[in-house]
Amino acid sequence: MFSPNSLLSLSSLYVLLVLVSCFSGGGYSSSSSSAPTKIGEGYRLISIEETPDGGFLGYLQVKQKNNIYGSDIPLLKLYVKHETQDRSRVYITDAEKQRWEVPYNLLPREQPPASKQTIGRSRKNPITVSELAGSELIFSYTADPFSFAVKRKSNGQTLFNSSSGGSDSFGEMVFKDQYLEISTQLPKDASLYGLGENTQPHGIKLYPNDPYTLYTTDVSAINLNTDLYGSHPVYMDLRNVGGEPYAHAVLLLNSNGMDVFYRGNSLTYKIIGGVFDFYFFAGPTPLGVVDQYTSLIGRPAPMPYWSLGFHQCRWGYHNLSVVEDVVENYKKAKIPLDVIWNDDDHMDGHKDFTLNPTNYPRSKLLAFLDKIHSMGMKYIVIIDPGIGVNSSYGVYQRGIANDVFIKYEGEPYLAQVWPGAVNFPDFLNPKTVAWWGDEIRRFHELVPVDGLWIDMNEASNFCSGKCTIPKGKQCPSGTGPGWICCLDCKNITKTRWDDPPYKINASGLQVPIGFKTIATSAVHYNGVLEYNAHSLYGFSQSIATHKALQGLKGKRPFILSRSTYVGSGQYAAHWTGDNKGTWEDLRYSITTVLNFGLFGVTMVGADICGFYPAPTEELCNRWIEVGAFYPFSRDHANYYSPRQELYQWDSVTKSAQNALGMRYKLLPYLYTLTYEAHISGAPIARPLFFSFPAYKECYGLSTQFFIGNSLMVSPVLEQGETKVKALFPPGSWYSVFDMTQTIVSKGQYFTLDAPLHVVNVHLYQNTILPMQQGGMISKEARMTPFTLIVTFPAGAIEGQAKGNLYLDNDELPEMKLGNGYSTYVELYATLNQGTVKVWSEVQEGKFALDKGWIIEKITVLGLGGSGETSAFEINGSPVTPGASNIELSSVEQKHLQDLEDGLNKKSLMAEVTGLNLPVGKNFAMSWKMRVQG
Repeated sequence: MFSPNSLLSLSSLYVLLVLVSCFSGGGYSSSSSSAPTKIGEGYRLISIEETPDGGFLGYLQVKQKNNIYGSDIPLLKLYVKHETQDRSRVYITDAEKQRWEVPYNLLPREQPPASKQTIGRSRKNPITVSELAGSELIFSYTADPFSFAVKRKSNGQTLFNSSSGGSDSFGEMVFKDQYLEISTQLPKDASLYGLGENTQPHGIKLYPNDPYTLYTTDVSAINLNTDLYGSHPVYMDLRNVGGEPYAHAVLLLNSNGMDVFYRGNSLTYKIIGGVFDFYFFAGPTPLGVVDQYTSLIGRPAPMPYWSLGFHQCRWGYHNLSVVEDVVENYKKAKIPLDVIWNDDDHMDGHKDFTLNPTNYPRSKLLAFLDKIHSMGMKYIVIIDPGIGVNSSYGVYQRGIANDVFIKYEGEPYLAQVWPGAVNFPDFLNPKTVAWWGDEIRRFHELVPVDGLWIDMNEASNFCSGKCTIPKGKQCPSGTGPGWICCLDCKNITKTRWDDPPYKINASGLQVPIGFKTIATSAVHYNGVLEYNAHSLYGFSQSIATHKALQGLKGKRPFILSRSTYVGSGQYAAHWTGDNKGTWEDLRYSITTVLNFGLFGVTMVGADICGFYPAPTEELCNRWIEVGAFYPFSRDHANYYSPRQELYQWDSVTKSAQNALGMRYKLLPYLYTLTYEAHISGAPIARPLFFSFPAYKECYGLSTQFFIGNSLMVSPVLEQGETKVKALFPPGSWYSVFDMTQTIVSKGQYFTLDAPLHVVNVHLYQNTILPMQQGGMISKEARMTPFTLIVTFPAGAIEGQAKGNLYLDNDELPEMKLGNGYSTYVELYATLNQGTVKVWSEVQEGKFALDKGWIIEKITVLGLGGSGETSAFEINGSPVTPGASNIELSSVEQKHLQDLEDGLNKKSLMAEVTGLNLPVGKNFAMSWKMRVQG
């Protein structure tokens, strides 16, 4: 839905600047490339000892107090533990008072030991340097001034080092109640990724001196280098040492607002509360890093099969007949569609869990849902967290009765969102979670929706400060934009929580942190301040919504959330928010989608064709060619935008048929990737360096991306272009739209033809890709016969390939083997002196056998030799091609460009058709091809 804070007018900008000027104290400096101001002399380590759990507990004493940004905390507790062989934790907090940290019930993890009652005096001869070794990582420290480093055991590489080493790049560690600062040295050739959510104009690699502020904010994604909807204080660091790639990651688990300054040779955190809770993940591969990261924060959620289909939404489907027309028009245009969405048009007065009785009468809506459900289609609606203050509104009445709302001065905090005056549920309160689940249950009985879209949950507020409902006037008036604040409000500046001493670069303008959100001195359950819990709001709502949906009918939930935090991927998908129909936004979308894969939110996509008006016809063509390969593929538009469903233009219809047609053939591969994400955290959409970590040329590449480990998308991202210059890492590549088209690369760019309706997608060598025949709805596409695509290096006489396939009952909450409703197939192929072998090894085949899935065709690419074949066998029995329905044929492949050094070998595509191999049973197939001398 539209973000009211997105497009700031000149007048509102002036107001913001006036507001900012009214606040005392320092904060973010845009001149982040200059030498930073150093604060204090840091701490000294006064004791350290081993703990019973195998960790190390120490105490730090401030060296010299100062009052910049408040008083120093005099005594700190240091806890270090190598928690697993590839994960280490460094935790620093107040030794004498409990401080806010991310609640352990929201993000389960080990708890550090409690502080000792008495703390020994400083040793007379303190150890100045020491090391604590784990399996893969080594923690070392310097006692005075205290600093620490984390090194890789295998090669001694320093991954994190908080000592400035006497340089001017940063100062010593600072720990105050509302200001924490710590830094690390970095080698200049390190490539960093992560630290979101923001729109990064320079691509996926972090860019020195760009601002990185983390604080969940309803600011449109069209605002560059600005704190957006989610907070993910984690980065991956990829280094190439003598041709060997090493990746690791650093998570600072802290939910308070922060600025992160990356200067190329250092990185500095400036945080307005909480604790230092660092986790270091050893990698050394990018996939290993996300595996280790998601093993801590939670694996990506299982997704229903239909969620991988195409989704259509718009804010402004004024009545049910419009929605019915959209579904019918997709069908007429022969464009696949699985899910139809409603923004808040279905609601009665924008109120959650209601239906507009005039425009969406329940009886007609239920009849429509019966119709689309019988086809296999699904229906999802939006829910915002703000609950309308209305004495005749049952949801509000029950919320008041159960005392579920966030409080300010003892009363529910009053804000304004689409219904007008609202209160915000406090999802940290167990009673709220139960109430929310009950409201979702009641709504599902009213309308059997298939998933929920939770929006505006940063949380967004059209007003700021302490507000009251005006007397004698209607609010909102019902005319004009609904996002203009009409409550009577006063700014809140009287507490240090509303006006902290350090000003983060909130909204990219250093606005007050309570601006257009919940007042930061408001109070959650058990006295928790909004100041601390702010960035957890959408995360806690996702957990509550997931629990509610899973409890309805025991089905696998689908939730789309705008605001996210560390661990959100365990519960929800994400879209990149309010983008615009521009070529720049199309390019930015790839970077943001790839970033969320690093964050463990693997089901992610951007609004195809742009949310804000208005895409050109050409742009929408190119956007669907990219968006068809987002993990989450949805067209969504703003209330004020021209209609932009894919069938609105004949040319876009053709591009959609082509790109989405391929997506629907690839659904078994995509679904297998969701399984891999769920068991290992592996992103669905990945940067090229995930597959080629040693290939430095792809470290900053943000214009191409991989789906899984071997399928590369190289789209057109520039207006008027009919060719695309694409980087091909070394090896053989095959077009999935025309498998006779081959590229053999030594690691170079190729210029590819890309007329308007063409997107270039290539499959890498040594792969077995499962595909089906596609369809208009995933339910029907899922039951079509399978084809296996096997790729060897072009012209090879020796090679091997592998792939896998996961199938299950996608309505079950869990995505796993062993429940009788799933099958896993490992696929293998070898090429040895002209003998081709393809076989499968099936685990728990009964589910696939009961479904009747078969393999009908196997295509093998890149074969050397001639097209003559012999000794064809299936499951050990000789087969004569042509004597049955089975045919074996071959055709010579076309190479885009001849290269030197003998790389332009002849290669063949062989196809075996007419097969009837049950997916649920092991099979083996082989034949010989004549090898040319």
